[in-house]
Amino acid sequence: MQAIILEQGYYNFNKCPLPLCTPDHVLIKVAYAGVNRADLLQKQGRYPLPECSPAIPGMEVSGEIVECGNTVAPFKKGAKVCALVSEGGYGEYVLAHQALVLPVPEGISLESAAGLPEACFTVWISLVWQAKLKAGETLLIHGGSSGIGSIAIQIGRLLGARVFTTSGSDEKCMVCEQCGAVKAINYRKADYVSIIKEQTANQGVDVILDMVGGDYFQRNLECLNKEGRLCIIAFLQGSKMPVNLSPILFKHLSVMGSTLRARPLQEKAQIASELYKNVWKAIEKGLVKPVIDQIFPLCDAEKALLRMEEGLNVGKILLRI
Repeated sequence: MQAIILEQGYYNFNKCPLPLCTPDHVLIKVAYAGVNRADLLQKQGRYPLPECSPAIPGMEVSGEIVECGNTVAPFKKGAKVCALVSEGGYGEYVLAHQALVLPVPEGISLESAAGLPEACFTVWISLVWQAKLKAGETLLIHGGSSGIGSIAIQIGRLLGARVFTTSGSDEKCMVCEQCGAVKAINYRKADYVSIIKEQTANQGVDVILDMVGGDYFQRNLECLNKEGRLCIIAFLQGSKMPVNLSPILFKHLSVMGSTLRARPLQEKAQIASELYKNVWKAIEKGLVKPVIDQIFPLCDAEKALLRMEEGLNVGKILLRI
């Protein structure tokens, strides 16, 4: 099969063996693969693949099942699905554990479905499992126009929260508000801390989902209400900074971190089950819609990653396989 292979910090378009289907897996003929920042970090040597894995990136796909392991019950050959995978999505075929495979929601195309797994899993872990976001609370999402951010806005609303977000242009802010944010703040033009305080009667928000890090950490502490929760999923501006921690003490704040790839299969399977019960029907009703930025052919994976690195995307970048 054809696949993108990581070799000495570069992605090359090469041939490699077809994956062999194991008992509890399905073999998917990939139609589209989602492009994620972990793929970029992997190329930079900052996010290594799981041990003994092939050097093929790609954490989420959509496509058609062409083979099922002998213990796979819920799926059949020919089923249109999307899946979370640990690696291998940038190939014509990929193995996926049956517990991490979800049907393509009714009314959603294969290309749109490829933008769902990684973002939905990440958002559900962060907002539901860790931050325990509740109906009636306020939520601030940084990077609201990203693939994760745009889904987080919609799932936040689905959970009954009042959602604010930050983004880097007026165009991106408009997309965030179309996704359901009550206020999108262009951080290049305005101080989000002062606007959040103004919008919340000087109380601050209950939950923040942050993928920026850097000096946002201190400012996030200022933005949180008493008993507020800060969930960090990435450090795009770095993980080291001087910080005054006293707001954590005096406002009884909680700070937590979250990653997806390293979580055990049992946890990911539970998240998949919860997403199917709580989010998939909302997608079918049009209450949650993946925002797709651009679609590149597989051989242009480098261009797709460069677009992400430069922060040009609004929504999810995909590869057509």
